[in-house]
Amino acid sequence: MKTMTMFSALLVLALAAGCTRDEDAVGPAQKAGKAIDEAGEKVAEGLRAPLEKADEAARKLAERAEQERRALAERTEQAREQIKDATEEAGRGLEKAAGKVGEKVEQAGEKMQEAAR
Repeated sequence: MKTMTMFSALLVLALAAGCTRDEDAVGPAQKAGKAIDEAGEKVAEGLRAPLEKADEAARKLAERAEQERRALAERTEQAREQIKDATEEAGRGLEKAAGKVGEKVEQAGEKMQEAAR
């Protein structure tokens, strides 16, 4: 049992000595990972400005489209009002013409009656 206890103690000491690591030491996988991260950041930084320009252009285009939509809606409403006014005026003209035709028909009827007497 004494041998087993000594062996266990030596094993614990060996593991403890082997597990101590220099925190500043960086392995090849860590170096590669860092390089990939840095490259990704550079690419992202390079794309950030063009993407911001594209976003700004899209925003301006959307604003212009909205302005044009509003202007078109306003012109459409004006055209509707003009058509409505023209239709009403035409209706009044037809009523007036119908009234005159009615008067003329009435006068012709009276003349026919007088001529028939």
